[in-house]
Order: sequence, then C-alpha cells, then structure tokens
Amino acid sequence: MSISLTPFQQALISWFHREQRALPWRKEYIPYQIWISEIMLQQTQMERVTLFFNRWLQEFPDIHSLALASEDRVLKQWEGLGYYSRARNILKCARTIVSDHDGIIPSDPKSLLTLPGIGPYTAGAIASIAYNLTTPLVDANIGRLFARLFNIDIPLPQAQKLLWQKAEKLVPQDQARSFNQGLMELGALICTPKNPLCPECPLSPFCIAYRDDLILSRPIPQKGKTITTIEMATGVLSHPQDKGRLFIQQRLADDVWGSLWEFPGGRLKHSESPEQAVIREFLEETGFSVRVDKKITTTIHHYTRYKVILHCFLCSLDLLDSDESPDPILYAAQEYRWVFFPELANFAFPAGHRKLIEFMTGAENSP
Repeated sequence: MSISLTPFQQALISWFHREQRALPWRKEYIPYQIWISEIMLQQTQMERVTLFFNRWLQEFPDIHSLALASEDRVLKQWEGLGYYSRARNILKCARTIVSDHDGIIPSDPKSLLTLPGIGPYTAGAIASIAYNLTTPLVDANIGRLFARLFNIDIPLPQAQKLLWQKAEKLVPQDQARSFNQGLMELGALICTPKNPLCPECPLSPFCIAYRDDLILSRPIPQKGKTITTIEMATGVLSHPQDKGRLFIQQRLADDVWGSLWEFPGGRLKHSESPEQAVIREFLEETGFSVRVDKKITTTIHHYTRYKVILHCFLCSLDLLDSDESPDPILYAAQEYRWVFFPELANFAFPAGHRKLIEFMTGAENSP
C-alpha cells in the first residue's frame, strides 16, 4: 500500500523527476557507486566529480577490485580530489565490507556508521539513495534550503540538530530516493547561495523566507574564516650519476598528506630564504647535502584555511666523492625512489607538487 504524499513532498518529487541531472551513478543506483560518488562529492564540484568518478570505475569497477588494490593505486586515482584521508578510509571500508559483510554494502544506517569514513550524512545517502529506505540526510545544500524554507535564524553549524529533525519529519516512505535527491538538487540548481531562482522553485509556496522577503539574509552568515599563508620550499634533486632520474620520497602514513609522494622540502623558518630552507630540509629529511642550482617556479595552492606558496628549485648533490652512494637516510619518509621524469605520472603527489610537475612537463615540451 503506497503512502500518500503531502503537497510539499509531491511538488519536490515531481520537480526532481523532471529536472534531475543525468549523472552516471543515477543510472542503476548501485550501492557501491552511490557510496563512491557521495564521498567524492564532499567539497568538490559536480563537474569535476563526474570525471573522477568515471575514471575511478575504470580502475575499480566494484568493491572487490577496490578491496584488492594497493593504497598507492587508490591514492593515485584520488589525486586531485584532496582530503586524502578519505581515499584511505575508502580502501579500509572496502576491505571491511568484503571481509565482514560478504562484499555487500549494508543498508542499515547504524551498520553503515560502524564503517571507516562513513558519517551520518553518507550513511543517510547510501540508505536512502541506494536502498530507498526512509532515512533523512542533511548536506550543505539542504541546510541552506531549510534555512530559507523554515526561516532558521541561527548559523547552520549551530542548527544541525534542528536541520536533521526537519529532514526526518519530511522524508516520505517509499520515496526517500527521489525526495532526498530532490532536496540536494534543488539546493544545487535553484536555491543557490547567491541569486537563488525563487520564481522557478517548486517549493516557493511553502518558503517562509520567500514570503517574508528574507531570502538574501538566510542562512545567517557565519564569521569569516581566517586564511593563513604558509611559505614553503622544495627541491627537485637529480641523481649524481644519472641526471635523468629524480629523487622522490613517500610521506609517513600518519603525516599530513600521509603516504603521498613528494620532493623533499618544508616550511620556511623566520628570516630564512627559500634556498636556505631547501638545503636545510634536505639535510634534515634525507641526510643529503645539496646545492641549489636554479629556481624552477613558484606554485600557489588554496586549501580551506590555508594559502600555500611553494618555491621550487632544481638541486644537485654536493658530494666530496663522486662515487659516494646516493642512498638517503630517511628521517621524515617511509620510502624513496630514483625515477625518470615520465614515471612521476605513476605516483600520487600533493597539489603543490603536482602543479610543479605540470609546470616542468610544460617546460620540457616547449620549443
């Protein structure tokens, strides 16, 4: 027996069925694909996620192929999405599902919450979108939508309990998949942060902020985030006997950007030049005494709360004996390699180092 929908629910679901975007994970609603897409969509634009998602499925078409993969392969496929702890949790989660759940992603939110990297939102998304269970969810789009619909006059971080209560009351039985996706889609396409398209919104008749002309003041703005600038330096070191090979090292697993590969380097100290920082960092991290040959470029990358300026240099070993072994003593890494430049494409690097490699690739290919 089907449950009758309220006018609110019917308006949203009808709109979603008409206007939903054609996304690859919406073709069959396979739980594995819903899970991967939802993790990728966290703080990443839809257009970029679609590209990464399709590439991911080519490499890991199902949960069993993912569970058998090495961490290096997973990190490489995740490269460019950031927040690499999510990729490591995906791998842990896949292995747990294969070993403890016979390779089947649970449908019950409580069971989902016991898995690595799955919080309330992802559990709600898998349960409702993949399995169509009557489960609420709240993301940034839904939070903004609810702030306007119900005229919530407190900042969203402080309104989380209220938002989840609203979501739980609204989600209809047997229609959670369409309803929850409709909420997210409406927030992404219509109820946008700036210049929302209220006349086109199917929920405008129910919206208190629209009725009271408060749309532009909801949600209540949060205090602006303070952006910290960090200045760093790194060195591309060539092999003393084979100049075509370059030195890279793999960061410690529990470090920032854990298990990613990098060129050695670090943060500038007070009154230290970038060149001095490179020489010091190489000595502290590898035991190598290096000299700076020339500046390559400076990359800039923005994170949520940080702006990282990375000065990049070409370096060589400062050897007294040309036969001295180029083996490092690793103080800040778990592994190292001497690789040819084209081989760098096989390793996952933090964003600043990847930008450096892209710059060197362009310089190498320029006439």
